[in-house]
Amino acid sequence: MQPFALETASQKFLARTIILATGSSAKWLGLESEQRLRAKGVSACAVCDGPFFRDKVVAVVGGGDAALREATFLSRLCSKVYVIHRRDKLRAFQALQDKAKKDPRIEFILNSTVEEVLGDDKVAAVKIKNTQNGATRDLEIQGLFIAIGHKPNTDFLRGVVDLDEKGYIVLKEKNHTSVPGIFAAGDVHDWRYQQAVTAAGAGCMAALDAEEYLGAHELKRG
Repeated sequence: MQPFALETASQKFLARTIILATGSSAKWLGLESEQRLRAKGVSACAVCDGPFFRDKVVAVVGGGDAALREATFLSRLCSKVYVIHRRDKLRAFQALQDKAKKDPRIEFILNSTVEEVLGDDKVAAVKIKNTQNGATRDLEIQGLFIAIGHKPNTDFLRGVVDLDEKGYIVLKEKNHTSVPGIFAAGDVHDWRYQQAVTAAGAGCMAALDAEEYLGAHELKRG
């Protein structure tokens, strides 16, 4: 069994198995004000930060499954949840749309984009622009949740293991990648749940798979 070589900026490591757990990164709107107010009212995780906004007014940006899941979660905590989407129709599964539209605390603002996050040391409002007529207005909120997707941190793995069209690692069996001896765990392959608890569970499974792989190959060598 030939060892794998991993090179960092300062060292080179040899290993008989590898577990890839580089995660994914939230996609952002690309606004300077958004980055300036991150952790000051701007977040990409309702489950993580939602409890800080109990009984407050917040907005979620996005129109897919993730955005509506974030919105329905936040509606149990917040007094008002705006869902801001750039198109005239949502992209989420119909069941999620139906649930969100029935929630009295959720209000949809369609055909709109966030142009700026307003506030000095914390979020106070967002400037939104109507994509049809160009009109802008300020919407007072205390929290802004960006839910426009994630990007798996796998650019360095192209040509190494199989990736899907979005860049997530494709698992062949259990937590095995397309390369024997290389395993994956967490958001680097899980595009659906993307929670710390599911990633931790996947890490445990990948470790067990790696242990089993090593044991089997040691027996073959013996």
